[in-house]
Amino acid sequence: MTNIFVGNLDFGATEDSIRSLFEQHGTVERVSIITDRDTGRSRGFAFVEMADSSEANRAITALNGYSMGGRAINVNEARPKTERRSGGGGGGGGYRQRREPRW
Repeated sequence: MTNIFVGNLDFGATEDSIRSLFEQHGTVERVSIITDRDTGRSRGFAFVEMADSSEANRAITALNGYSMGGRAINVNEARPKTERRSGGGGGGGGYRQRREPRW
C-alpha cells in the first residue's frame, strides 16, 4: 500500500474528483481530504492510498504539477508523520512575588 500526499488542492475539491483523477493511473483504495477540525473546511491537501506501488509511482509522476481547479497540485509519496514535541516553552508572564521586601 502506497500513501500519496496531494497538496495545493482547490478548497472545493471533492473525494470523488480526486479519486477519478487518480483512477486513470490505477486502483485507488482510499481518498482522505484533510479538514479543519473547527470549521470542517478543507485544509487544501489530501491523502490517496493505492495498493500497487508501480501504479502509485505512475500517478505521482503523471500528476505532480497537474492543474486541478486552476491550481497546480503537488503530488508525492507521503512521508511518515513526525513526532511533535508537546507544549514546551515556558515563560511566566504573571506576577512574581519577591523573596524579600524592597525597603
